[in-house]
Amino acid sequence: MNPLKAGDIAPKFSLPDQDGEEVNLTDFQGQRVLVYFYPKAMTPGCTVQACGLRDNMDDLKKAGVEVLGISTDKPEKLSRFAEKELLNFTLLSDENHQVCEQFGIWGEKIVYGENLRRYSPY
Repeated sequence: MNPLKAGDIAPKFSLPDQDGEEVNLTDFQGQRVLVYFYPKAMTPGCTVQACGLRDNMDDLKKAGVEVLGISTDKPEKLSRFAEKELLNFTLLSDENHQVCEQFGIWGEKIVYGENLRRYSPY
């Protein structure tokens, strides 16, 4: 697992959004894009993170920043999450964690002595 560093070029990807529509990173070429990853929709920590972005969207838009949130949840769950929390940005479904792996944030982690494949901050 080799996470991207500041200044690295983001890998190209295409994923379904919360409405099942395909979104390509190349659709945002020449724009500022904040790609953030979160482990699971509708969990306390991930909800706080998403709502923080929602609440700061005016400032992000003024700075010309588009937000893309990525998790391994199915599009249907992302749709419920966006609706429940009134999220005003795009959520993407990476069910097979291929994009997570490309960005270097998916890998093995030891938790309570068990080897798990999951999100890892580094």
